[in-house]
Amino acid sequence: MNYYIISGEASGDLHASNLMKSLKVLDANAHFRCWGGDLMQKQGGVIVKHYRDLAFMGFTEVLMNIRTIFKNIDFCKKDILENRPDVLILVDYPGFNLRIAEFAKANKIKVFYYISPQIWAWKESRVHKIKKVVDKMFVILPFEKEFYSRFDYNVDFVGHPLLDAVDNYSKESNDLGITINKPIIAILPGSRKQEISTLLPLMLSMRKYYPNYQFVVAGAPSQSLEYYQTFFPDNDVKIVFGKTYPLLQKSEAALVASGTATLETALFGVPEVVCYIAGKISYAIAKQLVKVKFISLVNLIMDKEIVRELIQSDLNEANLKVELDKLLNSETRIKLIADYAELKTKLGGSGASLKTASLMYKYLNA
Repeated sequence: MNYYIISGEASGDLHASNLMKSLKVLDANAHFRCWGGDLMQKQGGVIVKHYRDLAFMGFTEVLMNIRTIFKNIDFCKKDILENRPDVLILVDYPGFNLRIAEFAKANKIKVFYYISPQIWAWKESRVHKIKKVVDKMFVILPFEKEFYSRFDYNVDFVGHPLLDAVDNYSKESNDLGITINKPIIAILPGSRKQEISTLLPLMLSMRKYYPNYQFVVAGAPSQSLEYYQTFFPDNDVKIVFGKTYPLLQKSEAALVASGTATLETALFGVPEVVCYIAGKISYAIAKQLVKVKFISLVNLIMDKEIVRELIQSDLNEANLKVELDKLLNSETRIKLIADYAELKTKLGGSGASLKTASLMYKYLNA
């Protein structure tokens, strides 16, 4: 069967690659044409466009790159028609993917959506479009099935694929490749230059307060070593690429950019502070549109603040030190670890990738 898969960012590349791995178990004749990244390519996907050429963050950055975005949409439509897949599988990335879904549906191509757009947070009206253009929706957050049911749309809750990614992580390959002789504080400043340039200097400002800890940065594969070294020219900060999981496994605490990494950090049981700063215009617009109480997946799933979120002006050196002090305190750590255990239970257990692949294969052969 011919699968056309579109993922527009690093986390989608991870989840789509695991889905592809499971689909190959069920479908010996699976062929994949993809918009994605290196992990999807390793699973045998032909990469049409890499996600590093697609990721634009915030309202202002999207506006600045609007011509490129529309060119990509037009190119994608043409490529889909030329290849006529048996199914189009969309992975999150709603601004782009919902336009493609509408086009595919109009051209009688079956549309599956894996990992729902966060329409429960904003643009709730998108649910009506999704009902029209998406044949099957596979959701990964426990409250999403109930959300869609309010609109008379039946979706499949498959559990969160990050549980698979963490469970499948090999303990034999946990060498960081660097010399460490102090307890580690992990720095996860995101993957886009815009957020890295904003968050990394502030995160690294903690070094002077914690001389007995080693700060290690998780480098994004889309950025170069030389780029990161501009932030710590004195070379007293370590950086690793492609080793986020080994880093988290060895860390005492973490400073994490808002995004999927907040959940990964929690699943490894690492106490964290969630950090978020957006451009003033983007943040002002978002405040008017976004309906959720929290920005981190951890708190959204738990429906309460179990990890501290420092947002906009609250994210400063003084507050960051206060929160990091708490994370290194045993009493706070014990409470947080207990909350993390409850979080795992709420996520529905492991096996999301295979469950999703099985449902997709069943629907395609019905």
